[in-house]
Amino acid sequence: MNGLAKIHGFTLIETLTGMALGIIVIGALYAVFIAENRSYNLQENIIEMQQNARSAMDIMAREIRMAGYDPLGTANAGIQEACDCRIRFTQDITGINSVDAPDGDTGDANEQITYGIYTSCDGIRKLGRKSQNGSYQPVAEHIDTLTFEYFDQDGNTTTVLSNIRRIRLTLTIQCDESDPRYIHPVYHDHFRRYTLQTTVQPRNLNLQDRKVKGL
Repeated sequence: MNGLAKIHGFTLIETLTGMALGIIVIGALYAVFIAENRSYNLQENIIEMQQNARSAMDIMAREIRMAGYDPLGTANAGIQEACDCRIRFTQDITGINSVDAPDGDTGDANEQITYGIYTSCDGIRKLGRKSQNGSYQPVAEHIDTLTFEYFDQDGNTTTVLSNIRRIRLTLTIQCDESDPRYIHPVYHDHFRRYTLQTTVQPRNLNLQDRKVKGL
C-alpha cells in the first residue's frame, strides 16, 4: 500500500469553478445563437418583402402596359378610371373563350382590369387585382401605400383620361413582422419598408397619337 501513488480528485471548489465556467460559455454560445437566428429571420423577412414588391410591380406594369390594346379598332379600349390610388383600364385580348382571338369588345374575361388597395377580413392591406365586375384577388400583402401619377405626351400631369400616355407607379410594402430594435424614421413604428417606383408607357395608347398624326 505504501508503494502506491496517491490519486487526487477534484475538490469541491474546483468542481464548482468548472461548472461556473461551463455555464458562462454555454450562455455566451446561446446568446450568439439567438443573435444569429434573429439576424437570419430579419434578413429572410426583408428579402421576402423585396421579392413581393418586385413581383407585384412587375405584374402591374406588364398588364398596364397593355392598356388600350384594340387590334380591331372597335373596342374603344383604354384608361377608364385614373385615381391616385386606383386604376381601371380595358383591353381587347381575347374572345368569349380564353383561346379565341380578340373579338372587338372588352366584355370578356381579363379585359376590364382594376388595380387598387383593399383590406381583407384578416385586417391585412393588400394589393388587389379585379377582373370585370368580380372582387379583388390578392397580388401582394402588407401594402403600405400605392400611388399612380398620370402624364400626357408632353410629360405634364393630367387628369383627362384620353390624354394619358405615361403612368408612374409607386408601391411601398412593409415587413410582415415588426423589429423591436428598429424605428422607422418617418412612421416611427417598428416595421421596415421597401419602396419601388417605375414608369409605364402603354404602347397602345401611343398608337392613338400616331393615328391622329396619320403615321
